[in-house]
Amino acid sequence: MPSKTRKPAADAPATLNGLHHHAPGAGRGAQRERIGNGGELHQEVEHRGKRDGSGEGDGVAHLTDNFGHRIADNQNSLRAGVRGPTLLEDFVLREKIFHFDHERIPERIVHARGSGAHGVFECTKAIPGLTSASIFQKKGNTCPVFVRFSTVAGGAGSVDTPRDVRGFAVKLYTDTGNWDLVGNNIPVFFIQDAMKFPDLVHSVKMEADRGFPQAASAHDTFWDFVSLMPESMHMIMWAMSDRAIPRSLRMIEGFGVHTFRFVNAKGESRFVKFHWRPLLGMASTTWDEACKIAGGDPDFHRRDLFEAIAAGQFPQWDLGVQVFDEAFAAKQPYDVLDATKLIPEEDLPLQIVGRLTLNRNVSNFFAETEQVAFLPSNVIPGIDFSNDPLLQGRLFSYLDTQKSRLGTTNFHQIPINAPKCPFHNFQRDGLMQTLVPTGRANYEPNSLAAAGEDGGPRACPETGFTSFRGDDEHSSGDHQKLRVRAPLFADHYSQARLFYRSQTANEQAHIASALVFELSKVSLDAVRTRVLSRLRNIDEDLAARVAKGLGAALPPKAKAAREPVDMKPSAKLSIQKNAKATLQGRKVAILFAEGSDRKAIEGLRQQIEAAGGNVALVAPKIGPLKVKGGTLKADGQLAGSPSVMFDAVASILMPDQAKRLALDGACVQWFMDAYAHCKTIAHCEGTKLILARAGVEPGEGVVPIEGFMSVGTARHWAREPKVRDLA
Repeated sequence: MPSKTRKPAADAPATLNGLHHHAPGAGRGAQRERIGNGGELHQEVEHRGKRDGSGEGDGVAHLTDNFGHRIADNQNSLRAGVRGPTLLEDFVLREKIFHFDHERIPERIVHARGSGAHGVFECTKAIPGLTSASIFQKKGNTCPVFVRFSTVAGGAGSVDTPRDVRGFAVKLYTDTGNWDLVGNNIPVFFIQDAMKFPDLVHSVKMEADRGFPQAASAHDTFWDFVSLMPESMHMIMWAMSDRAIPRSLRMIEGFGVHTFRFVNAKGESRFVKFHWRPLLGMASTTWDEACKIAGGDPDFHRRDLFEAIAAGQFPQWDLGVQVFDEAFAAKQPYDVLDATKLIPEEDLPLQIVGRLTLNRNVSNFFAETEQVAFLPSNVIPGIDFSNDPLLQGRLFSYLDTQKSRLGTTNFHQIPINAPKCPFHNFQRDGLMQTLVPTGRANYEPNSLAAAGEDGGPRACPETGFTSFRGDDEHSSGDHQKLRVRAPLFADHYSQARLFYRSQTANEQAHIASALVFELSKVSLDAVRTRVLSRLRNIDEDLAARVAKGLGAALPPKAKAAREPVDMKPSAKLSIQKNAKATLQGRKVAILFAEGSDRKAIEGLRQQIEAAGGNVALVAPKIGPLKVKGGTLKADGQLAGSPSVMFDAVASILMPDQAKRLALDGACVQWFMDAYAHCKTIAHCEGTKLILARAGVEPGEGVVPIEGFMSVGTARHWAREPKVRDLA
C-alpha cells in the first residue's frame, strides 16, 4: 500500500480520483512497441527491473485489472491453440467485457437507436443434409420473428441517418427454441478479437472529456484508434462507402458477420455464413442528403419502416447461406475465422433457403423494441459456433449485458472488494462511479501521449499475469493456451483493396470524399498521416486523392504485417452495380399549385403507383387547392417537405404559378437539392423558369413530365461532378 503521505503527481490527471489510497497510475512511464505475429500492435512498459517489478518505481505505469493484477497482453484473448476456442478462465477478458457491458445506463451501450417490427420466416428450400435445425427440415416451415434495426454509435435520442453501421438483429421463435441471428448490414467488422471491442466503441463514441460528437466517427479518437489497428481498414472501406448511409432500412442487406456451423442429424458439420438480401434491392443516400434528412426528419428510417408496414407494403428479405467445409477454408488466402474477412460470392455462391417478411408494427415501443434482448448464444440444434475469437467474446458479452448482481459494475470500488495496490485501466463510468478519470485516453492503442496528453497505462509481458500453457499429453501444439493470432490474420489490406476496386468510379469518389470529410475533423496531424500511410496499402490512387483533398503531403507507405495480394474485383460488393431499375418501394414527389392540371397529376400518379412506387403531392399550401378539373389536397407543404425526403421529383405548374414560385427560396432549394443529389427531375414547360434559377441544367435525368417513367427509377451519378467537388 502506498505511503499515506504520497500525493498524485500534478501532471498525471489519471491519478486524480476518489480512491487516493490506491493511487492509480497515470501511464507516464517509458514504453516500447512490438508487433505480434498477427500484425497487432502491442504498446508495453519498458521493463527495466526484475520479474517482481522492482526497479520500476511504484508500478504506476503498469496496466492492471481492477484488483491490481498486472496484464501481460491487452491485445489477445486466451485461447487453446492458435485457432482454438477462447477460454472461459481468461479473467482479463471477462472483467474487461463485464465492465464494458455495464458502462451505460439504462440504454444499450451500442445499438441504442433502434427500430423494430414483427414478421414471419418461411423456409423456401429444405436442407436436412446440411443441418438438423427444425425450421430447415421442410419447405414451407414457418416461425414468427422479431427484427430490430439500429445504428451503432449514437444514443437512443440520436438521428436515423448518420454515417454508421446498421445493426440487423433477427429473433426467430422456432419450435426448438429462440434462434438469434445478431448481425449488421456489413459482412465484416472492425476488429478480429473481442478483446478490442471496448476500445473500438470507446474510440468511436463521444470523446470522454467533452461528450461529443454524437453518432459520428469523424473525430480524433476513432481515427487514432483505427490508424493504429490495420485490421480495421477493410471495414473502413465499407463504412466510408454508401452502405453506411442507406436510403431505407427496407433496402439494406444483413449479414451474420461470423462463420458459424451447420450440424446435420448424423453429426456432420460444415461452416456457414448467413446473408439477408432485400427484395427491394439496396439503395443509399448521398452524404449531403443524409445530413439534410437528419434536419428534415431525424426519425426518417423509423418512420419509413413503420409507414411501409402500416400501408401493407411489407419489407422482405431472402436468407442466403454460404456453406463450405474445412478443405475449402484451408485453400483460401485468408482465415475464415477472421471477422474482418468475407468470402466473395464469385468463389462461393449463395444458396437461398428462406424468406423473411415484416408484416406487423410493434404495439408498444418500450415493451418490445427497447426491451428485446438478443443473444448470439441463442442457437437451436443444428446450428453451432466456430472458434472465431470475436464471436467467442460475444457469446459471453451479450448474456452478461442482461444481468447484474450488485447493481453496479463498479463493485470493485466497494472498500471490501478494492485492491490495496495501484489499479488503473481504461474502464470508465457505470453506476456509482466514485473515481473521476480525466482526459480522453479511455482506449488503447492510442498515440495521445505523443500529442502531450495522458496516454494511459500499458501492458507488461514480463510482470503481467501469464496463463500456464499446460503440461499433459493433450496440451501440445494447437491445444496449448496461447494469446496469439494466426498468421493469415495479419493480412489487413487485401480485402480492403478488393472492396475499393470493386466499386464504380462514382462510388470510389464517395469513399475518397468521405475519408476527406472525416479526416478533416481530426485535429491530430499524426493521426491523419497514419491513416494516409495505411491507405497506400489499399490503393495508391485512393491515398493520393485523400491527401489532395486534405491539402496534405502523401507520407511513406505503412509497413504491412503481411503484404496484400490482388483479388479479382467482385461486382456483388457494389451498390451501384447491383442497383435495381425499379420504382418499387421508392417515393416520388409531385409539386403542384393552384391552377395545375389535375388530370396530368393523376395520370402520372397512376403510372408511378402501377410500377410499385409511392406518390406524395407537395404544394405551397396544403389546400384543398383549386386546380384545373376540380380541387386537390397536398400531402405536404412545400417548405416542410424538402426534396431530400423523396427518391425523385416531378413538377406540374401553370406559368403564372411557376413565376411566383421562382421567387420562393424553398421552392428553388427544392429543385437545387434534387439536382445536387442526382435525382430524376421531371418538369412541365412552366417549371423551366424555376429550374434556371436553381441552376438545373438540361441533361440526363432532367426530363419533361412524359419522360419520367423511362428514367425515374435511377440516380444519375454522371451528373455528380457538375454539382460537387468529389475527392
